[in-house]
Amino acid sequence: MSSPIDLIRRQVSDLHQELVRYNLVVWTAGNVSARIPGEDLMVIKPSGVSYDELTPDAMIVCDLDGTVVAGEHNPSSDTAAHAYVYRHMPEVGGVVHTHSTYASAWAARGEAVPCVLTAMADEFGAEIPVGPFALIGDDSIGRGIVDTLRGHRSPAVLMKSHGVFTIGKDAKAAVKAAVMCEDVARTVHISRQLGEPQPIAQADIDHLNHRYQNVYGQQTAPAAR
Repeated sequence: MSSPIDLIRRQVSDLHQELVRYNLVVWTAGNVSARIPGEDLMVIKPSGVSYDELTPDAMIVCDLDGTVVAGEHNPSSDTAAHAYVYRHMPEVGGVVHTHSTYASAWAARGEAVPCVLTAMADEFGAEIPVGPFALIGDDSIGRGIVDTLRGHRSPAVLMKSHGVFTIGKDAKAAVKAAVMCEDVARTVHISRQLGEPQPIAQADIDHLNHRYQNVYGQQTAPAAR
């Protein structure tokens, strides 16, 4: 029987292929990580390894200070940022980073993506905010992510002049947020070429977000008594 760590390693490996599938990454850039439930551990992509070469065994297990616990490669250069998020946002089970084209273009301008689409209200419940510029290598990026997203509905942040970081209850949810972030960033960009996008009233954003987060999709039936 596979251990919880083995299962998370496989999930994280598989989810990296979703970044490729949705054209969110190029070369070896970008990464997915997942918290190991019940442990002060996380699994993350190795640094500089081609997506074609990623396997469950290649995934790196680190503690929440970013120290390698298991794995034959160096962990992602963004490990310290991911670890900081897990330490300071215990509700987060997955973190994703991409340099997806349209969302990163907004980040290059240091401009939030305004909530002007029902799909944005559904998924993000607000604008997609901009976090501060920070250099790679320590937990500065993680601090910016946490400071920007703590208390904010959006699971995505555009780190200024850098790219996208997303969070979720698990790694799959964080990947979904990254996919949706790029999708709406592209659509709103195109809209601005045609004119000024029209805002959605805050009350409608609140209603749409509540419905999507609590009503949309297949609901779990209550347990039989």
